[in-house]
Amino acid sequence: MTVDHAPPSSPPDISPLPDVESLTPSRAPGRGPAVPRWLRRTVVPVLLLVLWQASSAAGILPADVLASPGTIARAAGDLVADGTLPTAMGVSLRRVAVGLLLGGVVGIALALVSGLSRLGEDLVDAPVQMLRTVPWVGLIPLFIIWLGIGEAPKVALIALGVAFHLYLNVYAGIRGVDAQLVEAGESLGLGRWGLVRHVVLPGALPGAMTGLRYSLATAWLALVFGESINADAGIGFLMNQAREFFRTDVIVVCLVVYAFLGLLADALVRTLERLLLQWRPTFTGQ
Repeated sequence: MTVDHAPPSSPPDISPLPDVESLTPSRAPGRGPAVPRWLRRTVVPVLLLVLWQASSAAGILPADVLASPGTIARAAGDLVADGTLPTAMGVSLRRVAVGLLLGGVVGIALALVSGLSRLGEDLVDAPVQMLRTVPWVGLIPLFIIWLGIGEAPKVALIALGVAFHLYLNVYAGIRGVDAQLVEAGESLGLGRWGLVRHVVLPGALPGAMTGLRYSLATAWLALVFGESINADAGIGFLMNQAREFFRTDVIVVCLVVYAFLGLLADALVRTLERLLLQWRPTFTGQ
């Protein structure tokens, strides 16, 4: 009996996987140039400004509730022309800079003591965690009693808010360093301080940058509260004066200045991150 043998089947056609670029949907031909990203990002703010101005012009939004964008722009021009706004910005920036420096030194020093030593953690971490749960804005009355009503309580309030953020993030960054990196450093003959300098501190740097960004945001928030303590200069002083006379245009100008300074500080920290963390690959979006 003969057995028919089926011809051997040909091996399956295995084609190489497509490149990532080929999976990305391309813009269909004939649709024209793509809209720049900066233009897309400005569409909604511009539309909101137009709607705001139209509502004010139509009387839907009264001036004593919220001034129109045109009125706010004229108020800003007047404050810049007579030097009131630049002087107030200089005073507020000086307070933030001093508070950020003092709070940064205290927060980073405590984080190093607590993060690099178990004994330091036992002595430092628990008191800091307890103080962190206390609303720092609620300490304003005590600061006034202890430090008076001058510059000291304003700077102390900013420094307190900054110190907690830096402590938490630097401490977490130190304790989050990969143990295998420490073992690799030990195998290369690094001593304790060599490990701290070349392994632990660089590994904790991303956490420190994150803490710095949070600290800057908290510094501006603390400045708003601090400048309500019998201030005679600064952006908060302008806002308090404008509140007394129902000048919503000046109040909005001060709020815009706060927002602008906060964005500028955040941009500076982002630039610092790009310079110091070039070795760390990050996801930039799709």
